[in-house]
Amino acid sequence: MPASQGNLAHTKWECKYHVVFIPKCRRRSLFGLLRRDLGSVFHELARQKECRIEEGHLLPDHVHMPVSIPPRHKVSAVVGFIKGKSAIWIARHCDGRSRNFTGQSFWARGYCVSTVGRDEKLIREYIRNQEEQDRREDGQMNLPFA
Repeated sequence: MPASQGNLAHTKWECKYHVVFIPKCRRRSLFGLLRRDLGSVFHELARQKECRIEEGHLLPDHVHMPVSIPPRHKVSAVVGFIKGKSAIWIARHCDGRSRNFTGQSFWARGYCVSTVGRDEKLIREYIRNQEEQDRREDGQMNLPFA
């Protein structure tokens, strides 16, 4: 059985979701500094909820993650947990705060989620190519006017 599948008492499951969320105001500069460390933070937070990030891409202004989530957990609860706890980690490591996180948020409200089924290969390919496409679009925006 692949690592992304699981067993419950009388159930075998394979529940994968494509999750996308963004930092508030698409903070490219700050997010760029965090990309290196956030991957391991996301993986650890997912593990705490018995979930697994199958593959993740932290792009300059958004996050793509195919995530395996057991059927006993609500997708909204898992994504909320990952976003909330990672925002606390960001506040501690970037703002130097050790407490009083009320009202602090790094991520924009909401997220996009879709189920990953038979088209998983296509979705993974899209996620992998998204970063290259963003680079091309950014390069076009920096062209001088004629």
